[in-house]
Amino acid sequence: MDIQRPQSPRPIPPDAKRVFKGKIFEAYQWEQELYDGTKTTFEKLKRNDSVNVFPITDKGNIIIARQEQPGHAPFWGCVGGRLDEDETPLDGAKRELKEETGYEADTYILWDSVQPSATVEWAIYTFIAKDVKKTSEPSPDAGEKIELHEVTFDEFIGLSRRPDYRDKEIALLIHRALGDPKKMEELRTLFSPSAL
Repeated sequence: MDIQRPQSPRPIPPDAKRVFKGKIFEAYQWEQELYDGTKTTFEKLKRNDSVNVFPITDKGNIIIARQEQPGHAPFWGCVGGRLDEDETPLDGAKRELKEETGYEADTYILWDSVQPSATVEWAIYTFIAKDVKKTSEPSPDAGEKIELHEVTFDEFIGLSRRPDYRDKEIALLIHRALGDPKKMEELRTLFSPSAL
């Protein structure tokens, strides 16, 4: 699967200088000319890209997670996480699915890829995983408490509208589809257990 990385709405220019490197974020600065001819310093963060995965059971249920992480209020969302260095989005989706659920899938469909922020260089790839099979027990990171839930499509739509649903880029896609019966039917088909 050849996956193109989505473009940032404001890319880091080639002449930007890295001024900080932490465990998750890097900070870049550059001189930017303004409309009146003056110049100022702009900056932008950068981090490893992420993957979201929605496993679909053979009954047509969607596996989602109720999670807790240190320093965060509990939240609902999909399984997934940060890509490792030099890891492809598909390989990261497979790894995160197995680590957080113990499932593996025969079919992965890229639903969406987006850079949601102009101030952070960070792409999020969202996959639908079909033909899933439980092959092991979950092994989440030490900083994750994950409780898996199987929900129907309609229950998932309802959860995505809650304030404690974390994946805002997914909630936005669903919100855009809600007013269009054709788009909702396409979404329902995407989240069905049958291959597309």
